[in-house]
Amino acid sequence: MLASPPTPSRLTVNGASILADVSGAALIEACGSLVVADLHFEKGSAFAERGVLLPPYDTRTTLRRLGEVLARLRPARVIALGDSFHDLRADGRMDETDAHSLQGLVASVAQWVWIEGNHDPVPPARFGGTALAELQTGPLTLRHEPRAGSHAGELAGHLHPCAKVRQKGRSVRRRAFLSDGARLILPAFGAYTGGLNARDAAFANCFERTPDAWMLGRERVYRVAGAKLLGD
Repeated sequence: MLASPPTPSRLTVNGASILADVSGAALIEACGSLVVADLHFEKGSAFAERGVLLPPYDTRTTLRRLGEVLARLRPARVIALGDSFHDLRADGRMDETDAHSLQGLVASVAQWVWIEGNHDPVPPARFGGTALAELQTGPLTLRHEPRAGSHAGELAGHLHPCAKVRQKGRSVRRRAFLSDGARLILPAFGAYTGGLNARDAAFANCFERTPDAWMLGRERVYRVAGAKLLGD
């Protein structure tokens, strides 16, 4: 028997319907755009340059997961919300097999947009796609770093949100989408990206109220009220 596909969770941001996928990607339903944040290609090789030896397969793992999401959700457009590459030398360290895979993914959709991040203000040109500082689509504004104050419709990454809850006597900590209905911060998609607790002070200026979390499970996304979230 074939396994059932993962179940996304629908949420509304500034009036726009968005599917929060178990992969950590989000699909803007009105325009068929798949949004991913903080891929951080070649983070492992960047650490290796500094003598911190990690298995050098983070880029390949991230590409595989991204390819699976594209095949399953079939978006018309992909929008990568910045820090797609861990640094400006990531392109030169990338294995050619992985580079070819990335070129294929970019070419597989009608449009691919690289939003500029603080790690990659100039995404490598050889992979294709269009580089933008930010992108407006309907009631949504997509950028890398969330801005302080009221910015209704903002979709951003950068902060790598995670959420922590306690259930049945044990705590669970997972990557998570955070939203108060006006804005959305996406979890980091990259294989070697860590997570910042939703209760951290860094999120205080991003939301008008304590945001709810959509925590990533193995087969579905679980919505958790902000009042139930725990700090580290």
